[in-house]
Formats: sequence, C-alpha cells, structure tokens
Amino acid sequence: MTATTKSKVKVTPAFPPYELPKFELPSASVPAAFREYAEKAVIQAKDAYEKIKTSAEEANRVLEQTYAAAAQDATSYGLLLVKAARANANAACDFAQDALAIKSLPELIEVTRRHGRKQFDIASAQSREFTALAQQVASRTTERVNSSWANLSEQARVA
Repeated sequence: MTATTKSKVKVTPAFPPYELPKFELPSASVPAAFREYAEKAVIQAKDAYEKIKTSAEEANRVLEQTYAAAAQDATSYGLLLVKAARANANAACDFAQDALAIKSLPELIEVTRRHGRKQFDIASAQSREFTALAQQVASRTTERVNSSWANLSEQARVA
C-alpha cells in the first residue's frame, strides 16, 4: 500500500487584494413639507391612474360592442346580398324559360319588355332595401358611439 501525503503549500498572491472604497452617503433628513408634498403627489398620481384605467376599460368595452354590432350588421348585409342574388337568378331563369317558348318577333319584344320591367322593379326594391339597411346601420353605430363618447366625457369631467 502506498501512503499519500498532502503537502500544504502556502501561495501568496502576486498582488494584494483590491477592494473598492466605500462611499457612504451622508444621512440627510428630508423636510416634512417636502415629504408631505411627495406623498400627496403619489396619491394624486395613483388616483389619476385609476381614472385613466377605468376610462380606457370603458372605451375598450365600447369598441368591443361596436365591433360586435358591426359584425352583426355585416351579416345582415350579406344575407340581403344573397337574397338579392337569388331574386336576380330566379328572374334570369324565368326569362330564359319564357325566351325558349317564343314563336314570333312581337312575342320576343313583349317577353323582353316584361323582363326588363320586372328587373327594373326588382332592382328598385333591392336598392331601397340596401339603402334602408345602410341607414339603419349608420344610425345605430353613430348613436352607440355618441352615447358612449358622452358617457366617457362625463366621467372625465367628473374626475
């Protein structure tokens, strides 16, 4: 068996350890008036933050509601477009069916005149429906936004 011996060698560093100088701040007392002013400023800042936060949340809620209503209105508009397309397709099919049964030139003129009149009436009705829906959407949207804006303005005025 071999015996192991540990030698204790003392190593001295080439340079002495370097320590940063300790800078101590002088203890300064803050005047009471300044402390009160700072505390009041912090309280006012917290109150202002809460008011702004509440107003921002309200504005966000209004935007979400307006967006949801706009999406619903867009769906209504899309359904109205589908209804109009169906009516136009049916009128075109009716015209094609009538055109296949034509046997004379006067009959062709009559069928074409009748179809033109029918298409004009359909287009007029569709135009009225689209206009009414657009006016309804515009009035609902502006009413919603105006009432919400008045609400937010009132909250800001009270604050």
